[in-house]
Amino acid sequence: METISLSSTGDKMPLVGFGTWKIPKDVCKDVVFKAIKSGYRLIDCAPVYANEVEVGQGIKQAIDEGIVTRSDLFITSKLWSTHHRKEHVLPAIERTLKDLNLDYVDLYLIHSPLCLKYVPIDAQYPPTRFADPVKKNIVVDQVPQHETWAGMEQLVASGLARNIGVSNVNAALLIDLQSYARIKPSVLQMELHPYLTRKQLVAYAQSCGIAITAYSSFGDASYYSIGMVNQGDDFVPLLDNPAVCAIAASHGVTASQVLLKWALQQNIAVIPKSCDAGRIALNRNVDGFSLDSSEMGIIDGLNTNLRFVDPANSVPEFPLYAN
Repeated sequence: METISLSSTGDKMPLVGFGTWKIPKDVCKDVVFKAIKSGYRLIDCAPVYANEVEVGQGIKQAIDEGIVTRSDLFITSKLWSTHHRKEHVLPAIERTLKDLNLDYVDLYLIHSPLCLKYVPIDAQYPPTRFADPVKKNIVVDQVPQHETWAGMEQLVASGLARNIGVSNVNAALLIDLQSYARIKPSVLQMELHPYLTRKQLVAYAQSCGIAITAYSSFGDASYYSIGMVNQGDDFVPLLDNPAVCAIAASHGVTASQVLLKWALQQNIAVIPKSCDAGRIALNRNVDGFSLDSSEMGIIDGLNTNLRFVDPANSVPEFPLYAN
């Protein structure tokens, strides 16, 4: 299994992991167990996905049945936006660890730079964007990034998180973070696919020794069911893109495998998700072929800077990616 060494600890993070966003609670335990059984060792989760209890149950089953030991696994979770105050970081990870039934996570990320009004865990959990779940109002809070990061660093000192990092930040925030961080971020997780290649940000982060994890490797595929694909009638889904499909056919593989391989050959980790056992295995099996420089260039050329995840769409007061 290919891995990448994380800068702060030297821990080996698998380059192919398994994502858990949008996995229904009633099947999540079984899906996670099957993913581990089929060879995945990185499991990516978050409290806002509302299934960490079930993720933990799947992990426990795999350990109890002797398929893996805890040290074989690399578990990632995230700090939600309503817990950015320094004093709220510790309770947040403690709840995640309780739900996952673990003593520590291998990687803990600030899920988003978007800071929202604090909502106590006993008042609303799993967390959401809303300050009031009935009124469904979103209230932005003003929490400096250095305060949240100080709380994250305390988690490393206490042994609750082996590595810490960030997600959904731009280069300016990453530069700012590194100016005061005692413990440098090990990982940057972000939306990344051939319609959104983000070459400058990838190059900058990697030059700083920050590993990249890509989410939404299949572009639009995860967003139809939640109404986030509104590109018009002429929009071509990434998995149906003729260039991607032609490259896949030439290698005798699927479009999804080509998209994952494109990221992996940039030393970018991927966390594809599926509830289907066949696709779970297929997404894990990307070792039998490689893309040449011409094929990589063709896929790079699909970039249109098309973003599906943007806080400005749900919180207009927070246009993170505005120029």
